[in-house]
Amino acid sequence: MEKVNFRTQVLTGHLQNHRHATTAATIYPLPCVSYVPPEVSEQPFSFDVSSMRKLMDGHNLGDRDWLFNLMVQSKLFNPRLRGGKVFVVPDYNHSMEQQREITMKRIEYLLYHGVFEGWLTGKGPEAEMKKFALLEVIEIFDHSLAIKIGVHFFLWGGAIQFFGTKRHHDKWLRATENYLIKGCFAMTELGHGSNVRGIETTATYEANTGEFVINTPCESAQKYWIGGAANHATHTVVFSQLNVDGNNQGVHAFITQIRDENGNICPNIRIADCGHKIGLNGVDNGRIWFDNVRIPRENLLNSVADVSPDGKYLSAIKDPDQRFAAFLAPLTSGRVTIAVSAVYSAKISLAIAIRYSLTRRAFSITANGPELLLLDYPSHQRRLLPLLAKTYAMSFAGNYLKLLYIKRSPQLIKTIHVVSSAFKATLTWHNMRTLQECREACGGQGLKTENRIGQMKGEYDVQSTFEGDNNVLMQQVSKALLAEYVAAKKRNKPFKELGLEHMNRSCPVIPAQLTSSTLRSTQFQNDIFCLRERDLLNRFAAEVSQYQEHGESKESAFVVSYQVAEDLGKAFSDRAILQSAIEAENNVKDASLKNILGLLRSMYVLVTLEEDAAFLRYGYLSTDNAADVRKEVAKLCSEIRPQALALVCSFGIPDAFLSPIAFDWVAANSWSTVQN
Repeated sequence: MEKVNFRTQVLTGHLQNHRHATTAATIYPLPCVSYVPPEVSEQPFSFDVSSMRKLMDGHNLGDRDWLFNLMVQSKLFNPRLRGGKVFVVPDYNHSMEQQREITMKRIEYLLYHGVFEGWLTGKGPEAEMKKFALLEVIEIFDHSLAIKIGVHFFLWGGAIQFFGTKRHHDKWLRATENYLIKGCFAMTELGHGSNVRGIETTATYEANTGEFVINTPCESAQKYWIGGAANHATHTVVFSQLNVDGNNQGVHAFITQIRDENGNICPNIRIADCGHKIGLNGVDNGRIWFDNVRIPRENLLNSVADVSPDGKYLSAIKDPDQRFAAFLAPLTSGRVTIAVSAVYSAKISLAIAIRYSLTRRAFSITANGPELLLLDYPSHQRRLLPLLAKTYAMSFAGNYLKLLYIKRSPQLIKTIHVVSSAFKATLTWHNMRTLQECREACGGQGLKTENRIGQMKGEYDVQSTFEGDNNVLMQQVSKALLAEYVAAKKRNKPFKELGLEHMNRSCPVIPAQLTSSTLRSTQFQNDIFCLRERDLLNRFAAEVSQYQEHGESKESAFVVSYQVAEDLGKAFSDRAILQSAIEAENNVKDASLKNILGLLRSMYVLVTLEEDAAFLRYGYLSTDNAADVRKEVAKLCSEIRPQALALVCSFGIPDAFLSPIAFDWVAANSWSTVQN
């Protein structure tokens, strides 16, 4: 009422057209908004944050912290003092050219300090896991920096490692690790992206010279979006249709130099810039044309197939389909790193948005009462806390995917392909949704580039389409599940791959009445996810078979069954994510960690039940069940709310890598910051 009376006095003064001498004095006593750190205002943590961080990051915590500190120490990483804290965030006010050059300088700084040591020459799981950990830290700072490094090491370097043989390893790997050469990866073309088999660049072998001749036969064959090509790359792995003695042997990979040691473009090669993008402008994406470029026979990466000096095509894998599959199998590393980086992006945005919501107030709901913290509004909890729970589940899924990749073997190739495809799509979609919600949850402050979230939307949007379009990848998942289904039925043997072993058991029965304890039980959660996957796989197989019986080809039948295929792909991914979360929870001994992980797991499952119409569409849940699920989600929000700060602190992201609104946003926006 004091505020109402004060406002009435001010309006009366305006209407009477005279000044009230008491106006300034009346304003003065009103309290100003001030910042109170959530560590002061929130309840004590109910679990050990360092133990949770260890569980979340999974490995190489010391190496991660070392690299965080290394970046904070250098002015190359743009340290800025805001609100009494130093933050390191790329300066997106720079032009595209400036962003590219500073990205390259940062790579040189990291190289000088030994960050990349062993990334290609190191052996064993420990070396690979360390490489993953350090790339994740780089990703937290800047997506452009991580992508440019990833192209060099995981795509160019990975192609040498996996497509090449000893002669290539000896010549190229250490030189790549030390950046004596700068590599890129020329697969995508203007006319072909996901359909790698359709690329049009050619490589024709000439036995009389012992050379391959690389050509871009038409404009649609120009190599497009090639990271590193526009400015810095000296070499590329170019994917081409191999022609030997008049026969097309399909897509193969060739090492080709595109610039000399002074940065000059090589003869018979044309390079153009792809131009400014909505994000990732620190990466110099380019286009490449090859005009009768000659390379020695030894530059064919020949782990799968080779050409003899006299022009004989040699491969132990006679079937072209199997050869193509073996050829592309190693490329799953790109999908692994993208999926995991998407989770860390979601962590950044949630840490910023939740910390802000624990200090920013809006409106009072009682007379003369204080304004409420944003996160004390149930609606705000409902916006952010389910995304937090999903991010936890997907973090465990990312750790599972990395371990699966590290343990790769010929027997696991199919599983790695399917799981990495499903997780890459699901986790990157989740990240983009999380970024948007967190941007909105921060109001106008979310628009400021220095607060990261808005800018990250543009930076990470590309993840939905590069290294495989998400929708295409999910169709590949469904197609692989169908193939496994058909093979098992044909052999009349149990399912034993792709996590489909649950289909060997009797069909789960979901109770008609769902109590709170039932909804939160691991048994129910696993049953409802397995029921959905089982039923959708049966439906998909039946629908494809029905189309084939009416004369459709297998591929055509698959294409027109896309709706069930999409539902099936999501069902597979969700079930696999849940199982990785349950496994992580089961490995925990500490009761306090188990308790909060159980709440997060239940939230992940129940919000998935609520959001995916398939559970109602196909009758796995009744409308009454759906109402029960919705009520339980609201209860879980209120139970997770007291531990929101602890949960984002467990991400282990240093303060400097978040943003000013995650901390003292009043001081960060004070007049003194303008003067300084």
